[in-house]
Amino acid sequence: MRAFRAVGEEPVVAVRGEGAYLIDADGRRFLDYICSWGALLAGHAHPHVVDRLSEAIQRGTSFGLLSPYEVELARAIVASVPAIEFVRFVNSGTEATMSAIRLARAVTGRNLVVKFAGCYHGHVDGLLVAAGSGVLTFGLPGTPGVTEGTARDTLVLPYNDQEAVEDAFAQHGERIAAVIVEPVAGNMGVVPPAAGFLSRLRELTRQAGALLIFDEVITGFRLGLGGAQERFGILPDLTCLGKVIGGGLPVGAYGGRRDLMEQVAPNGPVYQAGTLAGNPLSMVAGLATLELAREPGVYGRLETLAARLQRGLEETIQESGLPAHVQRVGSMLTLFFSQQPVTDAQTAERCDTARFAAFHRAMRAQGILLPPSQFEAWFVSLAHREEDIDRTIEAARKALAEVARG
Repeated sequence: MRAFRAVGEEPVVAVRGEGAYLIDADGRRFLDYICSWGALLAGHAHPHVVDRLSEAIQRGTSFGLLSPYEVELARAIVASVPAIEFVRFVNSGTEATMSAIRLARAVTGRNLVVKFAGCYHGHVDGLLVAAGSGVLTFGLPGTPGVTEGTARDTLVLPYNDQEAVEDAFAQHGERIAAVIVEPVAGNMGVVPPAAGFLSRLRELTRQAGALLIFDEVITGFRLGLGGAQERFGILPDLTCLGKVIGGGLPVGAYGGRRDLMEQVAPNGPVYQAGTLAGNPLSMVAGLATLELAREPGVYGRLETLAARLQRGLEETIQESGLPAHVQRVGSMLTLFFSQQPVTDAQTAERCDTARFAAFHRAMRAQGILLPPSQFEAWFVSLAHREEDIDRTIEAARKALAEVARG
């Protein structure tokens, strides 16, 4: 994504961030809707986060040992996320999903993992697989370097397709260790779960003795203090976190029920470790960000701003006459150049990526920085203001008119 090749542009070289704005190496100032791919809930260089980091860095950058900040952040996460009783910190979302799957396989004694086409769970070998030609086709390697043997333990199904999941469990239920899912997909653009989809995953995994893993690396503390699981009222067995809990610094975490997490070393036999896991600076930045997130009215404000952006974009789409849709959950949204709403990877792939690229270029020329792919989420931060939203809507009106003219 950082190469900007999908939109036919040169990459942005960022040198400074200020609130909702990002400044590149050529001194251009952009209103930023990438927000470090969702990590910057409070925007760039929020004074509270910067002050806390400035104090912490004087005490050391890394210990390779437990620190009070790690304990404090763990307590804050456990107090907020309904399904997490114990949490373990790692360095990235990829490490979080990798560790959660290892734990699921260990506690169930099974190998097969179900994932959904269009959901990205980091560059774990077993999860970098593409859907085959049939609904129940076993995964094939999605990149060189992933062996067929590794991919064979992954079953790829269509997102939002309850029938496909039911068929998978009917055929392979005794072999399935876990189902891993983005409760709100954010890596094929923003695709909300269909009514009943998440609850059916919960029922089927419980009946089969498999684990349900929510990848909330994007949605955790983005859709609310309790993430997507609180928003939809579905409790997974394991939850993967990242992004917001590091306040813009590298971080990942996985957690869940006590009986599961106690299987991780040193209490149990499932090994996982990392020199920089629980890095004190990441912990402090995460704590400072969660302190801001707990302030009254924060998520209501994000919801209001994002809804204002959605309404404005929908009005400009209607004016342009272009086939496009805006899909939003909380403070994350995507404008799809599509004839129909996007519900899964297959419908996402029908989007007009050439039109999106032209739209992206027109927005960038007006100082609005969007994710450089049709299949990514835009993020609204606490640093965005109503006037920023209105400016974006007006820029979109001009950009869509330009795209419509061809």
